[in-house]
Amino acid sequence: MITTTTRQHTLRDHLPGRHTARAASSVEHQAMLASRLTTRDKWLLALLHEHRVLTSFQIQDAAFPSGRSARQRIRDLYLWRAVSRFQPFQQLGSAPMHYVLGPAGAAVLAAEHGIEVKDLGYRHDRAMAIAHNQRLAHTVGVNDFFTSLIARTRHSRADDALVAWWSESRCARHFGDLVIPDGYGRWRTRHPGSTREVEWFLEFDTGTESLTKVGRKLAGYARLAESTGIATPVLVWLPTTRREAGARTALARVHAGLDDPHTVPVATAAADLLAPASPHPSPAEAVWLPLTSARIGRAGPRYSLADLADAWPRLAPPAGPGTEDGEGGGAVAASPYRLPPPSPIPPQATPNRIARGEH
Repeated sequence: MITTTTRQHTLRDHLPGRHTARAASSVEHQAMLASRLTTRDKWLLALLHEHRVLTSFQIQDAAFPSGRSARQRIRDLYLWRAVSRFQPFQQLGSAPMHYVLGPAGAAVLAAEHGIEVKDLGYRHDRAMAIAHNQRLAHTVGVNDFFTSLIARTRHSRADDALVAWWSESRCARHFGDLVIPDGYGRWRTRHPGSTREVEWFLEFDTGTESLTKVGRKLAGYARLAESTGIATPVLVWLPTTRREAGARTALARVHAGLDDPHTVPVATAAADLLAPASPHPSPAEAVWLPLTSARIGRAGPRYSLADLADAWPRLAPPAGPGTEDGEGGGAVAASPYRLPPPSPIPPQATPNRIARGEH
């Protein structure tokens, strides 16, 4: 029998140590953040704004040396309402914590670029709505693809780097009248005396979409190549090699029917090809199988991301200085009320402050 009752205001009280929504929007709170947010923190906020949601593991891969340091810093950002979080339901075990841009973080980004929060297109309820979106798993999967490449950039001894990463929404603003890729990326490899780059549009398959529909997307990429005069490879990432085999059959049928198949270079790869023993498995490994008439129906050599351009001798190197105006198959300038895409290369961590009197 219940002998005591809980007061209603206690049920809706904020978490201990976390600022209320009203306090987080105050001038005093913004002044406090000015003295505590590092360059890496602001970069992470920009990444969340661009790509909607990142898990705790993806944040660690992108910017932190260990899980402990990632958890400690992201907890601070959460308490300051720079980020918000949720944990999706999972049938077995528990899902990692998922993070989105918080209201205080949006205010910081807007102030940094001299615009109003409304001009970011940001609303906290919309940011949190991704928690119930049917495409949550797809969005997280796409972001996992790219954050694993960032981790490869950070930990690889070779001079390889992911130098561009556009979200699906940014791709839609630029190419949406023809095709909407799941993402756009550019990989740079430096060797003594030479630098090579390869760019691509990503099609991320979770295994739930019809393979026929996957193949039909190539017609949109062909129209894009025709309108821009730029051939940009399309990389199709699939969950298993069995799924990949079926997808290649569907893709080959459509690809062969294009007016000029050479304008739409295609390669496929499967997640189960990644070496499980690798400390930082990523799509940069030799898992890519180009879709060419010489290899349809039989096994062929798989290429690493850095060497993938060798599979298409007629492919011109990416043009542009690495900015939004010159990337992605003829992209146009973004709206002045949208932020530029954040660099996928994280800034260096800020050293701990030295206490006064220490040397």
